[in-house]
Amino acid sequence: MNRANSVEMRQIVKTFGQVVANDHVDFSARTGEIHALLGENGAGKSTMMCMLSGVYRPTSGEIDIQGEPARIKTPKDAMKLGIGMVFQNFRLVQTLSAAENIVLGERSAFWRGARWMRAKMEEIEALADRFGLPFPVDRPIWQLSVGEQQRVEIVKTLYRGADIIILDEPTSVLTPGEAEQLFFTLLHMKSEGKTVIMTTHKLKEVMAVSDRISVMRKGRMMHTLSKSDTDERELARLMVGNETAANLHRQPRRSKPGNTLPLLEVQSLDVYADHGRKALDRLDLTIREGEIVGVAGVAGNGQRELAEVLTGLRGWRSGAIRFDGKPLANGSVRGAIEAGIAHVPENRMKSGLAGSLGIVDNLLVKSYASATRSKYGFLRSADNRSWSQFLVEKFDVKTPDLETPVRSLSGGNQQKLLFAREIHQNPKLMVAVHPTQGLDVGATDGVHRLLCELRDNGRSVLLISEDLDEIMLLADRIVVLYGGAIAGEVSRELADREQIGLWMAGMRNEEEEAAL
Repeated sequence: MNRANSVEMRQIVKTFGQVVANDHVDFSARTGEIHALLGENGAGKSTMMCMLSGVYRPTSGEIDIQGEPARIKTPKDAMKLGIGMVFQNFRLVQTLSAAENIVLGERSAFWRGARWMRAKMEEIEALADRFGLPFPVDRPIWQLSVGEQQRVEIVKTLYRGADIIILDEPTSVLTPGEAEQLFFTLLHMKSEGKTVIMTTHKLKEVMAVSDRISVMRKGRMMHTLSKSDTDERELARLMVGNETAANLHRQPRRSKPGNTLPLLEVQSLDVYADHGRKALDRLDLTIREGEIVGVAGVAGNGQRELAEVLTGLRGWRSGAIRFDGKPLANGSVRGAIEAGIAHVPENRMKSGLAGSLGIVDNLLVKSYASATRSKYGFLRSADNRSWSQFLVEKFDVKTPDLETPVRSLSGGNQQKLLFAREIHQNPKLMVAVHPTQGLDVGATDGVHRLLCELRDNGRSVLLISEDLDEIMLLADRIVVLYGGAIAGEVSRELADREQIGLWMAGMRNEEEEAAL
């Protein structure tokens, strides 16, 4: 082993049931370097770092830390070895102060008093200033900005003696100014001999701050190279692969798109995310009848907010949405349903289905008040059971009986039940978000056929997916979101993985740059 390596992971395999998240991956990071771990969502980079930080245990493989074999079973084991991880979703107690979060769990804190806490606050302030990470140490976490909360997380790892610091998508919630400040901090850490590993998908940031770059794709390590030996275009090609749309087996169209009038018109839409930053920035989008529009992009670029706005789960700040020639109600779920918009959400068991309820109740969620499902305020129980049995058989939902709690069904059958409910509403537009996530090959094929049948029957589909292969397989037109705006758009016939990969990374191809 190279003694300059502070981290060496060899032949790492991690499986979740039948899913292989990491497939015999080799990875190493050197002392005193900033190492970027690059890849699309689902490439396996965060899973690798979760094993290094003790959140997961490898199914097989070996890990050496500072040249010695390491058995990392828990985050506590990782911290004893000098490994700290700052997660994309911060792990802070909102009601405690920043200083209290940092010292939380420290053994000496058991006998703390006011004088002890003041001394700790001074120690934390000095550490934060040393690395250029200022924040009010006495203020509760809920009163801090997202950028300040990230600084608390980083200082917490430094305070606990971490020499190997992992940052998971660290700039995803930061403003450009905060990101610049973070890069300054990372360079300071490097100068003090610390190892910094940064998982990311942003090529410009990789080239700005890293020393070496490892690229992962579909659970495998594709390449590790020095920044001086590569450029953004090569990294984009490594990240998304060289397959072209022509190599994919697509579902054939049985009809041409409907009339040329737009079904959905999104105009100059501004939408803000939960953390207060703009998620959609003057977005313009048009969907016509009888087409599948695929939305590609790395998570966190406005896909979630777009789906929520169209389905009434989130309001918009400015701009307008017209649907089927009429203005769409702002932030109204009922208004979206009545307009003819169906929704298959990203997390079917969180916001799509009620796990403790049976088949009939879940199918009735959107239609219980209709004349066919109820009369004088009372549900038509016998009719509803017959109707539910018809849908279960039509959509091939495998269930012991109609009373079985939905949470007991397989993921594929849950998804088919969800599609059965949404499609039965005869929607004009289906908003499908990661519709095949976690499904096996057979269930995935079934979902793809349902989406294509909607299109062939003159309905429209907005397909939001992090699986670029799925987008290129199904979409008639592909738009790429980056930073809340459309970075590029291409028809099905002209779709090219390399071009789409550049747009996903916020870059233009040579022809686009020449046209500017």
